[in-house]
Amino acid sequence: MTSEPESEAAAANRLMRLAKEIARHDRAYHDRDDPEIADADYDALVRENRALEDAYPQLIRADSPSNRLGAAPTSSLAKVAHARPMLSLDNAFADEEVTEFVARVRRFLSLPADAAVVLTAEPKIDGLSCSLRYEAGALVLAATRGDGAVGEDVTANVRTIADIPQALEGAPAILEVRGEVYMSKADFAALNERQEAAGAKIFANPRNAAAGSLR
Repeated sequence: MTSEPESEAAAANRLMRLAKEIARHDRAYHDRDDPEIADADYDALVRENRALEDAYPQLIRADSPSNRLGAAPTSSLAKVAHARPMLSLDNAFADEEVTEFVARVRRFLSLPADAAVVLTAEPKIDGLSCSLRYEAGALVLAATRGDGAVGEDVTANVRTIADIPQALEGAPAILEVRGEVYMSKADFAALNERQEAAGAKIFANPRNAAAGSLR
């Protein structure tokens, strides 16, 4: 007997375990705002899953983490379907992945293979993705990303954020603005001090504090 079937069986077993483990971490991060592992450790699990799927495409599962974006909303907040899917930024962990991204940009723009592509890099704000819908210039809906197709209605809570305008002048009849709801490190530290003094939950990081406050 060759080792290939054993290797494939081991890969199938690992993919099953990865699907369950990543799904559990997705629920902790997106639904409970209480991550169990560091972002780098989560990314490592996702990379391992992707590498196994690339090596054994015949073993890709119906519940593969590669087919999911975020997590389906399960809280008591009302659910809302996005007019257009809310997509997520992809990650690159190696020079080769950046090179392939640039090559895809060239192909999309029908540029020569050696054409220069100008890139802009900036720090990523780690917060909770939110979509704001304005109709006739008035804010009528704020929703989290959820699984990309369906999110949670957080309109009432978003109205308490001073940086978000309740009305816009000169806006189109229908306008959706998408961005990140985040908390500064100073505000995060002050919040946790108040939480600790009150014997309440201590938040793991500013992203989860912002998400917990909003949801």
